Amino acid sequence: MKSFTNKTVLITGGAKGIGNAIVYKMAQEGANIAFTYFSSDTEAKALQNTLVDMGTKVKAYKSDASSLAQANQWVDQVKEDFGSIDVLINNAGITKDQLMLRMQEKSWDDVINTNLKSVFNTSKATIPLFMKQKKGVIINITSIIGIKGNAGQANYAASKAGIIGFTKSLAIELGMRNIRVNAVAPGWIMTDMTNALLEKMIKEKINLIPLRRVGKPQEVASCVAFLASDEASYITGETITVDGGLLA
Repeated sequence: MKSFTNKTVLITGGAKGIGNAIVYKMAQEGANIAFTYFSSDTEAKALQNTLVDMGTKVKAYKSDASSLAQANQWVDQVKEDFGSIDVLINNAGITKDQLMLRMQEKSWDDVINTNLKSVFNTSKATIPLFMKQKKGVIINITSIIGIKGNAGQANYAASKAGIIGFTKSLAIELGMRNIRVNAVAPGWIMTDMTNALLEKMIKEKINLIPLRRVGKPQEVASCVAFLASDEASYITGETITVDGGLLA
């Protein structure tokens, strides 16, 4: 039996990259899928059609995760469309890299709102339902940059470090309600974000990774699926790195 049969999984930023891989993985495990996208209309529709062909109950929702009002509307609509919610995966994220001396306020605000405030928004919208049903799982996608920092990414690092603190605090708050909250911190993963880096930079990063390669989105998705499953029923408040040993 598949791990998530008859369970509904919410995923923000599911159209591309790591989010896309998570959507696929959870669908393969039998879940009903509700995912958001913001600007990737073509990719979202293609993903939805592919999953429908796989026999998955799925719906793509265009929603701005940085807006609390839209997060509330999305969760309410999912409850109406699917009847229940079992897992929330906060994946939506952007980068607007710049050295601090040159960073504009808008670049700071956009990254904080999309990466960090979105986690507050969707969690706040979903938690009342989880508390009512006395169970639920929240998984937040952070980054190793939130642990170690990186030059030119103060906004991104701050947003991802905030997610880790948020995860730990929420796990303590909700544990007695049988709601688990964990985070996954990917390292260098082959996505559109890393493809935009200069080839020389990627080679330099690979030399720092003990496994000597960039990770695959599917490898992050497998970790997420484990944490969302009953196999991880006694794990909460943790941040699991998926980085090929980079932080080691």
